[in-house]
Amino acid sequence: MEVLIALCIGVLVGCGVYLLLRARSFSVVLGLTLLSYATNLLLFASGGLRSNQAPLLHEGGSFADPLPQALVLTAIVIGFAMTAFMLVLSLRALSDLGSDRVDSRRGGEER
Repeated sequence: MEVLIALCIGVLVGCGVYLLLRARSFSVVLGLTLLSYATNLLLFASGGLRSNQAPLLHEGGSFADPLPQALVLTAIVIGFAMTAFMLVLSLRALSDLGSDRVDSRRGGEER
């Protein structure tokens, strides 16, 4: 199970970095979103992966660590806010510059 989660995190990071390096603003927003998902999976996996166990055992038994769960919830909220901000920023750049390319100048001129 740990190998599968690590592979998923690696694929999400790889795809996110690839999309961040693209020239279109929507690809950059999508890449940041994928990196956010990879971060959430990493934080979730840091708490330890156990299957078929109760989340809380009484009488001095072991229990699930609540810190990674709280970090994941916080990261979800921050990731949603960052995605919304980046979408608004890219739409504003599209309306002001006339192009959705990250490296374009005013009026869609090329360098």
